[in-house]
Amino acid sequence: MGKPINILIIYTGGTIGMVRHYKSGVLKAFDFRKVVEHIPELGQLDCRIHSISFKNPVDSSEMNPTHWIAIATLIEKYYGQYDGFVVLHGSDTMSYTASALSFMLENLGKPVIFTGSQLPIGDLRTDAKENLITSIQLASLQKNGKPVIQEVGLYFEYKLYRANRTTKLNAEHFQAFGSMNYPAIAESGVHLKVNHDFLFRRAKGKKFKVHKALDTNVAILKIFPGMSKNLLKGILSIPELKALILETYGAGNAPTNSWLLEMLQDAKAKGLHIVNVTQCPGGSVIMGRYKTSAALKEMKIIDGGDITTEAAITKLMYLLGSKTSSKTFKTIFETPLRGEMS
Repeated sequence: MGKPINILIIYTGGTIGMVRHYKSGVLKAFDFRKVVEHIPELGQLDCRIHSISFKNPVDSSEMNPTHWIAIATLIEKYYGQYDGFVVLHGSDTMSYTASALSFMLENLGKPVIFTGSQLPIGDLRTDAKENLITSIQLASLQKNGKPVIQEVGLYFEYKLYRANRTTKLNAEHFQAFGSMNYPAIAESGVHLKVNHDFLFRRAKGKKFKVHKALDTNVAILKIFPGMSKNLLKGILSIPELKALILETYGAGNAPTNSWLLEMLQDAKAKGLHIVNVTQCPGGSVIMGRYKTSAALKEMKIIDGGDITTEAAITKLMYLLGSKTSSKTFKTIFETPLRGEMS
């Protein structure tokens, strides 16, 4: 037998970490130190499982970059001791946290699998057990002594996605997440099928590095019919604002009102980074395809391609925190760093 596979579960909070008292219905936190006792099926996995929890578990709606840094710091601390990591997280902001971690963990050579559930782990019809068991199994997959998955993934309802390609699409169904512009990198059925052609691979010989500087001076503006000049003026007047995501229509289209274009041009001239991202769950920005996006292309607005809003906002925080120069910012943003865009 080869050396045992060591997996670390990091519990940050969320529904998956709850058990419901069968008489009162009251939810209480689950003790992940006893995870194998409560889920004996885990004993069938050929790996050693340890767990660590946030001292004060966080509802995912309360998650912010401080918590992202805490998760990254734990992975950095235990990186040499474990072969894979499973991060348990509430589903509401999981795509944001997982996308952020994909940028923060540069040259990642091990799996970091995010998962959670729609129902508490103790419920009769819970999705928590399957999500947790399969996430651990995926994190422990090895070939020739090396992890099969070497990126940040998000596993939910039988599918493992590249984390920075995901969006939460449903608040009620077990199939809560989707990845509209990139295929699942693994699927769970009778067999565990890994789609090797779609896996991310770091450059060989590069050392694992954790980035903890994030700049939150960013904003998102969803374009909508009837949007007022005062709304845009208010957003562009935010003190210290460094980057703005424009969620545009379709393939990157926006109204051609002179005031809107002039205000964006003025803000850009003053150093604001503006990124064009489509509102559509799937598809890509193609500036210049229609007249209604030609002006944005001429303005040299950053082309978000098929990036998700979650990945775009966290990538901005990462690039700004890394002090990326204004001269190269557009080029670097438009370049896939962790497989987040095509």
